[in-house]
Amino acid sequence: MSDRPDEFAEATLPAPAAANDHAGHRQRVRERFLKLGGDALEDYELLELALQLVIPRKDTKALAKTLLREFGSFSAVFNASETRLAKINGLGPTSIAHLKVIQAVAARFGRDRIDHEMPILSSWNQLIDYCRSQMAFQTIEQFRILFLDKKNRLIADEVQQTGTVDHTPVYPREVIKRSLELSATALILVHNHPSGDPAPSSADIRMTREIGDIAKPLGIVLHDHIIIGKSGHASLRSLKLI
Repeated sequence: MSDRPDEFAEATLPAPAAANDHAGHRQRVRERFLKLGGDALEDYELLELALQLVIPRKDTKALAKTLLREFGSFSAVFNASETRLAKINGLGPTSIAHLKVIQAVAARFGRDRIDHEMPILSSWNQLIDYCRSQMAFQTIEQFRILFLDKKNRLIADEVQQTGTVDHTPVYPREVIKRSLELSATALILVHNHPSGDPAPSSADIRMTREIGDIAKPLGIVLHDHIIIGKSGHASLRSLKLI
């Protein structure tokens, strides 16, 4: 992590005269957001507003554009590692920590949109949005399991394994063991492809079928295996691979 002075700490100093030149711009962007909502703003404008919460006494428009150029998208900025963020001129340890807090808040909001009292299959779009926010821009593979009860309501959402850029070790018997511990009667498997392409590999298909074969005699239904990538997602059920 960079040891240069953090700009958030610097905010306690008197604002330079030049900062006042940006006050009108910041106010206009905030007013547009409040009047029209976030969908009316460009990515750099929304990111600029988020950065103003983190760095309140400095112009953040240029920094927002720099971050988008460096990481490629709005979501990728917040999913970037602390190490990569620390290389950006204008970000220090405290501001990076605050960006990660914003990311965590967004993830929690996405998770809470999945109604735990309703069958998860009826909240499919919210489920996909949540998984994408959690996994699409990860730089290593992550294997997640959604454990469901007999009414297909969410019991638990757990990351079982993390791996490398192109592989995550998955142990089918451990998946089933955890399912039995939670008294789950159905599963949805989710993992990401850091390459960006969500197309399932032969290893993905083989592992999914192995889990399904072990689960079925125990009365555990494997609903789907979703693969998340930057370019979208793939469902092995929809592809008729399970």
